[in-house]
Amino acid sequence: MPKIAIIGTTTWGKTLGVVLVQKGLEVVLWARTEQEAIELRDAGSNLAVPASIILPPQISVTSSLSEAMARARAVILAVPSQSMRQNIRLVAEHLSKSTLIVNAAKGLEIGSNKRMSQVIAEEIDPRFWLNISVLSGPNLSREILSGLPAAAVVAAESGAIARITKKLLTAPNFCVYTNTDVIGVELGGALKNIIALGAGMADGLGYGDNTKAAFITRGLTEMTALGVTLGANPLTFSGLAGLGDLIATCASPLSRNHYVGEELAKERSLKEITDSMTEVAEGVSTTIAAWGLAQQLGVEMPITEKIHQMLYENASPRQAVTELMAAEANHELAGRRWNLFSLFRRRRRS
Repeated sequence: MPKIAIIGTTTWGKTLGVVLVQKGLEVVLWARTEQEAIELRDAGSNLAVPASIILPPQISVTSSLSEAMARARAVILAVPSQSMRQNIRLVAEHLSKSTLIVNAAKGLEIGSNKRMSQVIAEEIDPRFWLNISVLSGPNLSREILSGLPAAAVVAAESGAIARITKKLLTAPNFCVYTNTDVIGVELGGALKNIIALGAGMADGLGYGDNTKAAFITRGLTEMTALGVTLGANPLTFSGLAGLGDLIATCASPLSRNHYVGEELAKERSLKEITDSMTEVAEGVSTTIAAWGLAQQLGVEMPITEKIHQMLYENASPRQAVTELMAAEANHELAGRRWNLFSLFRRRRRS
């Protein structure tokens, strides 16, 4: 029976643990402190998160990283994106050539603006780079824990590694597809959180479904444009990690990013909102990194720019929507440094 080590006691980390242990795998959850490990073992759930998240007794919890990683066939990194680097540095010395490395975080690192798989690669032995994969998709933890069907996609540079990881992670009611577009799958999972912030604001302002549908659609185009500029396949953004995750995160009240946007529309401060939350809304930090990438690459990302202004420059959500709607509209696939329009134009000529 393969052993899976899960790094991070986040809601998503624990949800994956529940899914995999129900499949019959050996699962060990690593907690950063012994106190946290004791609380998880004794109470069956983390006191800081909803009591509905119960850890089955089959899941082992330890604060010893060497114990968690011993004999592990795979390590799943389910940590906030801004702590990924420090966590993979700890894990790196416990990796072997046969260890599958699965990134389950959806964000970009502030400062470097890098994807999580890039951060992981920088901190581990190059011999292990081929074993890196990324997991993404429309996966709301509460629904999965309730036994409702869900699908995800795992991407790796190696198709063989993607297939091996898929087989390991696929479980009843959790269907995992494969892809080799790591850039697209990772960016889809990260950038959709920015759009979800805006969708929450639209709902909070009472703008209706027409407005939100237009916002989500334009957001998807913006996500795709940045992805293509960075080397992603545009079709990936029509898949589970793009459109699928975007729909779930923008529409569901279970989404943390949607919640933050909705609360911002009520004129609560960002600090007040995030201080009241027990888990991270990744879109808040990803907006900084994505806007940095857009400026660095000269890519036009008006929605990301407006979300950045609302989060960090005290811009009014209502005024930002007004300015977006007042902007001059051109061909919907055209934008500064966007390659989407030229891709389709070249295809039509051939």
